[in-house]
Amino acid sequence: MSLPKFVIGMVFVILVVAGWSYADSASIGTIALRIVICAALLQIAYFLVVLAMVALTPKPTQAQKEDPAKVQEPSARVGAGEKLTTRHTTS
Repeated sequence: MSLPKFVIGMVFVILVVAGWSYADSASIGTIALRIVICAALLQIAYFLVVLAMVALTPKPTQAQKEDPAKVQEPSARVGAGEKLTTRHTTS
C-alpha cells in the first residue's frame, strides 16, 4: 500500500471515529483522546505491515549472486557514443 492511500484511509478512519464519538455524546477531551489513540494504532500497524513486507521479500539466490550476467548494469544499456540526457535536438 502506498503512503498516499494510507494517509487518505487514515484520515477517513479518524473522521469515522470522531463522528462515532460525537454521536456517542462524548466530551471534546474524550473525542481527542480517541482520535490520538486511533492515529497511533494505525501508524503502528502500517509500520508493522511495511516491516513484514520487507522481511518477506525474496532474497537473491546464490546462483543470482554468482552470475553477474543476470544483473544488467545501467551503463550496459547505453550504446557507444550515446549521451545520457533528456534533451532532444530537432533539425
